[in-house]
Amino acid sequence: MGNNRLIGTVDAKVDMKGRVFLPAIFRRVLGAREDYRLILRKDIFEDCLVLYTEEEWYRRLDDLRSKLSVWNQKHQELFRKYVADADWIVLDSSGRFLIPKRYLKMASIEQEVTFVGMDDTIEIWNPRKLLSENTDSVGKELESIMNQPTL
Repeated sequence: MGNNRLIGTVDAKVDMKGRVFLPAIFRRVLGAREDYRLILRKDIFEDCLVLYTEEEWYRRLDDLRSKLSVWNQKHQELFRKYVADADWIVLDSSGRFLIPKRYLKMASIEQEVTFVGMDDTIEIWNPRKLLSENTDSVGKELESIMNQPTL
């Protein structure tokens, strides 16, 4: 992705079949055309979905794999669960993609979604859940993190 960062928030509608348009701003940053592939996964912390480019997905997968042992049963179970909860999605000629029903259910998504650019990924939220996130402490948390001494 280089210097192109995924930022911004875009509201969209999901059709009856579970299809949604990837916002044009994100398609431009990604250079996405018809048959462009992304990886979809439920977020590990929040009740939202995350879209990864292939490059970012494999970078994170390699990072995770480097910290896990193939000879450790718990590590293998963790890795299997992480990978099994991911699916390929492909953009059609209009820039739409299908969100499989199991993902819609995982994130409590119905007819409306909010896309949030998160620098190197895109989150897909049920707008009501996104608005209910506690943002009161964001300033204090950032202050604390950014004022820590660097190593």
